[in-house]
Amino acid sequence: MQVPAQFEYARATSVAHAIDLLRRHGPESRLVAGGHSLIPMMKLRIANPETLIDINDLAELTRIGLDSGLLRIGALVRHAELLDSAVVGEHFAIFRDAERVIADPIVRNWGTVGGSLCQADPSEDLSAAFSAVRAIAVIQGADGERTVPVREFHTGPYQTVVGAAEILTELRVPIRPGGGSAYTKVERRAGDWAVAAAGAVLWLDGNTVSDVGIGLTAVGAAHFAAEEAEDFLRGRPATEESFAAAGRIAAAHCNPVADQRGPVDYKRHLAGELTTRALRRAAARAAGAAVETEGA
Repeated sequence: MQVPAQFEYARATSVAHAIDLLRRHGPESRLVAGGHSLIPMMKLRIANPETLIDINDLAELTRIGLDSGLLRIGALVRHAELLDSAVVGEHFAIFRDAERVIADPIVRNWGTVGGSLCQADPSEDLSAAFSAVRAIAVIQGADGERTVPVREFHTGPYQTVVGAAEILTELRVPIRPGGGSAYTKVERRAGDWAVAAAGAVLWLDGNTVSDVGIGLTAVGAAHFAAEEAEDFLRGRPATEESFAAAGRIAAAHCNPVADQRGPVDYKRHLAGELTTRALRRAAARAAGAAVETEGA
């Protein structure tokens, strides 16, 4: 039997209270909401927090909505809620695609969006999706609120810019008309961590790519992004040839590591192929959105 080391427990009643508890208990305290990553690490004694601060009562972090051209997603939104949200699906199909392949219903019903990003697992799906759409992370501490681009949020495996007495409260995604997005993944079995995965968001001007975002998971892409492939695509025709070339560039600039899920060459091949597939699907959705707009 695997048993965590002894720890203290506190339950926060507000964001301000959670921050106060973090300051009071010091850097060895940890926030817990879904706990699907933290608790197994504690059972294996990989993580040994002295205090767990339960933030499940923070209703102010559970909202999804639109505000001034932004899709706002609270850090305590559950995976199942993001998957089922009509407004999320309308504007960013990439999140619905990603959530369908995250773990299983039990994890999706309890695990949180903010927990996934803060865990900063290199094989985590939502980090690549939020990187692709260039989301903004909102972080709150005792001195107030600050914002950080998601592409600057992760500083390394299992490391983020969130300070010892800070809490991720929200993700903000700019909404731009006429775009399409998609996420595609290869896994050993349903609900497993990715062998490799790619997400893309694309805006078209006629048949030309006016802007693009590409996120990669589990292949060692810096900040979960394929910026070289993005730079290549802007201004080019939205064709199969362009998407395949962008896939090759994404594959060339990632840095996968061999493990039980596959060798380096296989993961690099998947990075390129999945990038091409995600771009193809995103372009089709963007073209469909453009037709609907013209019809309106």
